Amino acid sequence: MPHDTPLIATIVAGLGLAFVFGTIAQRFRIPPLVGYLLAGVAVGPFTPGFVADQALATELAELGIILLMFGVGLHFSLNDLLSVRKIAVPGAVAQIAVATLMGLGLAMLMGWTVGAGLVFGLALSVASTVVLLRALQERRLMDTERGKIAVGWLIVEDLAMVLALVLFPAVASFHGGNGAALVADPLATRFGLGLTGVLVLTLIKIALFIALMLVVGRRLIPWVLHYIAHTGSRELFRLTVLAIALCIAFGATKLFGVSLALGAFFAGMMLRESPLSQRAAQETLPLRDAFAVLFFVSVGMLFDPMSLVREPWPFVATLFVIVVGKSIAALVIVLLFRRPITTALMISASLAQIGEFSFILAELGVALDLLPKAGRDLILAGAIVSIMLNPLVFAVVDWLTARLEQPQAASPAAAASEAIPVTELTGHTILVGYGRVGSIVGDALHQRNAPFLAVEASDDTVAKLKQRGIEALMGNAARASVLRATNPAAARSLVIAIPEAFEAGQIVEQARAANAGIQIIARAHSDAEVDHLKGLGADIVIMGEREIARGMIEELDRQPAPDAQESRQHSAA
Repeated sequence: MPHDTPLIATIVAGLGLAFVFGTIAQRFRIPPLVGYLLAGVAVGPFTPGFVADQALATELAELGIILLMFGVGLHFSLNDLLSVRKIAVPGAVAQIAVATLMGLGLAMLMGWTVGAGLVFGLALSVASTVVLLRALQERRLMDTERGKIAVGWLIVEDLAMVLALVLFPAVASFHGGNGAALVADPLATRFGLGLTGVLVLTLIKIALFIALMLVVGRRLIPWVLHYIAHTGSRELFRLTVLAIALCIAFGATKLFGVSLALGAFFAGMMLRESPLSQRAAQETLPLRDAFAVLFFVSVGMLFDPMSLVREPWPFVATLFVIVVGKSIAALVIVLLFRRPITTALMISASLAQIGEFSFILAELGVALDLLPKAGRDLILAGAIVSIMLNPLVFAVVDWLTARLEQPQAASPAAAASEAIPVTELTGHTILVGYGRVGSIVGDALHQRNAPFLAVEASDDTVAKLKQRGIEALMGNAARASVLRATNPAAARSLVIAIPEAFEAGQIVEQARAANAGIQIIARAHSDAEVDHLKGLGADIVIMGEREIARGMIEELDRQPAPDAQESRQHSAA
């Protein structure tokens, strides 16, 4: 007898199609997030075929929001933000203001209310952290000054959007929306507070929640995590982390009227205070990723593709604000802070898309009757297309950066002379990566006075190496121009200390082609990576887990045999 299982059907259809569309997107070097959104469109009510349960999908999306915001809080670093606060904080605030005004102007042209325009503009002003982090990781810019500014900028945007999520219901109740129903604050109703009173009351409740989290949660949450960790149960540890995230988010909503997003964000922030935070992040990552996928699928279900056909020009204008208007505003703001043009270009490319918070703001705006459904469709369409275009935007910026860093020459010969200068070292070691592994290798080579050249993506690390008198080159060694500057043809050996097997494979292949006799030593994390790198020409590939096991075996071999121990015990007796 068949059973009616809408929940199972919704999860299976959502995750199954998300896998298919996400894989296709990845194949074409498009962020998988686009595939997840298209999967939602495919199972939504506006396309033929199977239609998933939209109510269930929305509830699953709420779980996705909680876990997504919990992850943001878990990785939120106040120190990283403080290091670039002089540009990230005012720059992000100014960019949000400019983008919001552009969105408001477009909304007014379409005949919407001011409240709808503000929601619309805010949704267009915030970029996707997921998309940005992937772009920075691909270019190994996370540890550079440009990367830190971009991440700090996004953190400020995220915090501003979290505040907006909290204040929206209070504001909506005075702008023709149903925010009063969502706020459901008996004090505001009983005393008939006006807009200012409701906002003040909301901020007081937020302040109380934050104070409780900082005073109690900051001590209690890490203590609970440590206690459970000492039980030795991995399953219970994972359950504890999830319970903390969900219970704090739900409790914050019920007791303080704070949004689920803010509650989950602070749960992650407090959990970060524990030394076990990295383990907590790893243990919950699969579930967080799964529900985040369902969140994007549920968002895609709300999108009506025919809205683009019915009203194409509003969509074009929306996309222009996201990709062009917002990017130009960021470019000008960064240049006003007297930062290099290359930094300004990278920041502007990073912001030329919208993502997670835009969806959350759009959905809340529609729920509060502040934003028309047409506005949500424009936001979703703008997100999908801008995320698809973002790799192209970065490619253009990479090309412009290369041209700006290498001044135009009058002839090919002159252009060659302006290329990255090739080192004069011969018979040297090329050390790619100067992190935890590479720094140990580099220090050993330096102590032996062995000639070597370090290649590192972090400009801070390169500057410190040069101060120590060590020749260093900033860049990605997988790029032909950078590797060529290390003079691999005259090098004795190549040590690849970076953990990325794909980039390491490209370096191995190019180095082997330049010098058939060079000794290549690389690192790997799995048997498949070992086979991959050896197949491309690496002489020795060291897998960390194997070396740890060998070290343990050597320690066991150093212990005396059991018979010898027993004989010593008997003689002592």
